[in-house]
Amino acid sequence: MSSAVSPDLSPELRNRFAKFRGHDGCPSRSVSLLLSQSPSGAASAEQASSARLTELFDRKDYVAALKAVAARPDETLSLYVRIPFCAGRCLYCGCNTTITHDSARLDRYLDALDQEMSMVAERIGATRDVLQVQLAGGTPNYLNDAQLTRLTEMMERHFRILPDTDQSIECDPRRTSAGQLELLHALGFRRITFGVQDLDPVVQRAIGRLQSPDLIRDVYWLAREIGFESIGLELIYGLPQQTDQTFGRTLDSVLELSPDRVTCFGYARNTSAGSHQHAIDVHQLPSERLRQALFEQAVQTFSGSGYSWIGLDTFALDTDELSLAQDEKRLHRNCIGYTANPSDHMLGFGSGAIGEVNSNCVQNDCSLEDWEAMLERGEFPVIRGYHVSADERRRRDAIAHMICNLELPAALAAGCLDDEYARLASYAADGLVEVGATGLKITSSGRHLLRSLCSEHAAFFNWDHARWDSARTN
Repeated sequence: MSSAVSPDLSPELRNRFAKFRGHDGCPSRSVSLLLSQSPSGAASAEQASSARLTELFDRKDYVAALKAVAARPDETLSLYVRIPFCAGRCLYCGCNTTITHDSARLDRYLDALDQEMSMVAERIGATRDVLQVQLAGGTPNYLNDAQLTRLTEMMERHFRILPDTDQSIECDPRRTSAGQLELLHALGFRRITFGVQDLDPVVQRAIGRLQSPDLIRDVYWLAREIGFESIGLELIYGLPQQTDQTFGRTLDSVLELSPDRVTCFGYARNTSAGSHQHAIDVHQLPSERLRQALFEQAVQTFSGSGYSWIGLDTFALDTDELSLAQDEKRLHRNCIGYTANPSDHMLGFGSGAIGEVNSNCVQNDCSLEDWEAMLERGEFPVIRGYHVSADERRRRDAIAHMICNLELPAALAAGCLDDEYARLASYAADGLVEVGATGLKITSSGRHLLRSLCSEHAAFFNWDHARWDSARTN
């Protein structure tokens, strides 16, 4: 289980890590991008992934990848289905999403989604076991009951959804009802995540997302009573008007509910994501010191209350399968999130969706109109991608194992991360790692600097080509 012990670092070492900043003045996100980790709670999958993918990878390459998958019918799948629609836009959001109140527009999107699934299933066969299904957004539960039912039937028609397939959905609690939750549970969804972000009314007004603590409690307990097996809540730190006192109250309120999982993303203002982000008053944003303190506050709160710290910014109850997998050093990560049961391939469906097929990282066109037009012409809407070589995959898998399981076995690093292993091992003198006969382990102090430990060596880890990135937002 993760420790909440704060790192006791020398000023020299703190200064050494302080230089690894992103464009927003926040710690570098290289590690998170490598591991499909969200660069912020308000960033979009398509923005994160498109940075390093190339348009030299086209639809012909995707067809070849699907053909290779078809030749191995025993390999398993995960489905990542993106619903890029919302009723309104939150000021912090970096998603490429469409604001609409036209239900017929969503119906037309489902028509195209059906076409895309049909084209893929025709290439690889419809008898493949699906281990995971993730409905992401946008706002997936913006679909009405008939549309949610249609989408589920669509997936079941084109792929083999098993009784124990891990089906999850991201939901906006403001658009959630008892009837909708009952329908989702009846459709096979057992895992649900609600976007909370922050419960302080002043912060909520500053980000344009008003939802009372009573609403969150009501929706949460409805989901519990209906029988969802795993309920997650998403928080964001670094938002305007946040203080340690207000964020502490949000953390206390979340703890009272005892969700199975909590993600705590960092907000990074990015006005290129849309003019709405200009509405965030930069003078109301917490200082870098306070921003770091807010996340440490979350670490202390959850780690001291029966949660394990998973990866960079996720917390799971000690009894959760993610915590158990981390203890047993078998935790994995894909675009859907952390998992104890990884699939061989992940298929992405929808505008801007991302996937990984036969060692190819791929992304659909982010333009809703262009994505639909390609499908109308009978073309796969993949617009860019990247082939991960065997050596790059070894490097990526080794670093993913370190982030997920807090260790880097020498056998995993041998031949692909030799120099990087030696650099990381040098931090044993600072108490950040422990080096043994079979590899190195991240210490309690190093746990707090895991992102920076890897970010410092970004050039050596060759993140540009060894990574696959995405983000989860709601």
